[in-house]
Amino acid sequence: MSRDNESDEIPVNVVSDNETDKPVEELESSEHMKENLSELLDAEKQKTSECEEKLKHILADFQNLSRKTQSDIQNGVNAKVDEFLLDFLKIYDDYIRARDVFSENKINTEGLDSILKNMDSLLKKYDVSPINALGEIFDPNLHEAISVITDPDLDDNTITKEIRKGYISQKRVIRPTLVEISKKG
Repeated sequence: MSRDNESDEIPVNVVSDNETDKPVEELESSEHMKENLSELLDAEKQKTSECEEKLKHILADFQNLSRKTQSDIQNGVNAKVDEFLLDFLKIYDDYIRARDVFSENKINTEGLDSILKNMDSLLKKYDVSPINALGEIFDPNLHEAISVITDPDLDDNTITKEIRKGYISQKRVIRPTLVEISKKG
């Protein structure tokens, strides 16, 4: 057997100049790779930040739209309720006038009183309350002046007479009170 391949010599690797630079190149390459990864990470952080900002704006827009939609729905419902209440109040006024006429003519008003009591309960149940005006100072948000009298004993804009009762519901004026006000002269 030949021992050509097997020698007693310890193999010595000959290192060329190119091979000695390899670990340095690998280090430089590793540093370059770290920089690239760092740049990519920064770019992704920037994209994430931009996406978060867009998401915040979209969420704010959604919340604003949701509030506006709720407000529009509530305003629409309130408008329909107010319209119904105005029609109801016209009928209510007719019943009061009928009761007053019957009372003046000494006609029994028990039936009308009972109906009016039920109507009053219904108005109270739905938080509809009359605007008290007599003796108050005129407020254009609550009252509508349709006549003026001269009275030196009263302050200007004192309400001297309620011509038609006004009503408030849910802090909204359903119908202003028609009034007569005073001027000093």
